[in-house]
Amino acid sequence: MIDLIPLLVAIGSLILGSVLGYYARRSIAKRQVQNVEAKLDRLINDAKNEARDIIFKAKEKAVKALDELKKEEQRRRDEYSRTRRRSEQREEFFDKKEEELKKDENDLKLKVEQVKKVKEEINELREKEIQSLERISGFSQDKAKEELLKLIETQYQKDLFEQIKKLEGSRREELEKKAREIMASAMQRFDASQITETTTTSVSLPSDEMKGRIIGKEGRNIKTLERLTGVDIIVDETPETIVISGFDPVRRQVAKLALEKLMSDGRIQPARIEEMVDKAKEEINEKIKEAGEVAVYDVGVIGLDPRLVQLIGRLRFRTSFGQNVLMHSIESAHLAGMLAAELGADVAVSKKAGLLHDIGKAVDHEVSGSHVEIGKRILEKFGIDEAVIKAILPHHEEYPYETLESRIVQAAEAVSAARPGARKETLENYLKRLEELEKIATAFDGVEKAYAIQAGREIRVFVTPDKIDDIKAYKLAKDIAQEIEKELKYPGEIKVTVIRETRAIEYAR
Repeated sequence: MIDLIPLLVAIGSLILGSVLGYYARRSIAKRQVQNVEAKLDRLINDAKNEARDIIFKAKEKAVKALDELKKEEQRRRDEYSRTRRRSEQREEFFDKKEEELKKDENDLKLKVEQVKKVKEEINELREKEIQSLERISGFSQDKAKEELLKLIETQYQKDLFEQIKKLEGSRREELEKKAREIMASAMQRFDASQITETTTTSVSLPSDEMKGRIIGKEGRNIKTLERLTGVDIIVDETPETIVISGFDPVRRQVAKLALEKLMSDGRIQPARIEEMVDKAKEEINEKIKEAGEVAVYDVGVIGLDPRLVQLIGRLRFRTSFGQNVLMHSIESAHLAGMLAAELGADVAVSKKAGLLHDIGKAVDHEVSGSHVEIGKRILEKFGIDEAVIKAILPHHEEYPYETLESRIVQAAEAVSAARPGARKETLENYLKRLEELEKIATAFDGVEKAYAIQAGREIRVFVTPDKIDDIKAYKLAKDIAQEIEKELKYPGEIKVTVIRETRAIEYAR
């Protein structure tokens, strides 16, 4: 019994504490709810106040915007009104102008009619006067004019003739004097030296012992070199010198370069000779290109096709009556430019035409036709300006003179060619005969190449072994000899040598 009392007391305390705790929590929760409600009321009031402020401000902005729109609308209306008034004023102005123009047009028409009537009246009066004069004089108008001219011519014929003759003489003297001054000035400004080309080239040797090595065993080295280059190699008593003879400057230069390379290398035998001749040909091609570029730069001509520049360089190894054609072309270009500047012509066209006027000579031994015709085709192929071609064509008077530049180029070319010592007629004829000799031989089928040697006393013809056998080779030699007899005039005799060579080549690897 005694043990239940503390238990009951504990249970009672626990129940009492629970009740008290419940009421305490309820009181605290009620106070918290009241605090939250008060806070919510404050937030709601603040939001309402803020919303009223926003609405007020928005109304103020709306009122301002509406006022601005009203002002802008009024401004546009005013502008539209002004524009409309101006348009109406312009329409009124143009209407008035149109009326004035119509009135002026009508006035002009009336005046034109009046002028026509007056003109017709004048013509009628003139016709009446002419008829009256013809009736009185007994001559028609044309007859009276003819009689008057005859009368003046009869009375003053001598005076008129003397006056015309005097004027022509004085004018001719002035023109000739001016022309001489211009030509003399141009020649003095470009005073180029002249060197006549020959048909031989000398090669210096390090010693006379080298002559034997160049000749080779049984002459095989010198024969191979002559066969490959198409020149004559003359070995005489002249100490430490051999002479290369040939009418073609390119062949002479190839032979000279090949000899110099062989002497420098020291190995002189047929296979090595072939190799050096090929290298010499390559070097000559480079020199031809370089000569063309130097000529173009010297004259100041630009915009030429590189292939055309290469053709210009080939003129370095071409002669005309013994005169170097490239030097002649450069000189003609400079003279033509100076004459054009003096006469007010196109300097650029004159210079280019002067440089290119003999371009046909670069290939005239390969292509049929005169060098003027060949040059025309070459320049047209490379798109040279028509004015330059027209200036070139008449320089040998084969074509009519169409421009002032054509006469200038002809004059410059003549001045260059006429310099003392510039050309030799006999040498040119000799070179032409050798060229014709080679052309006759190469015209036959199966001929690979032909070289005129021994000053034209012998021609060596190399044939294609596949086309020409041994029997045909003898017949070909006879046919070429007969054709030479028929086509050429020459002193003495010409030896025709046909060479047929077969090579079998194989490589061991």
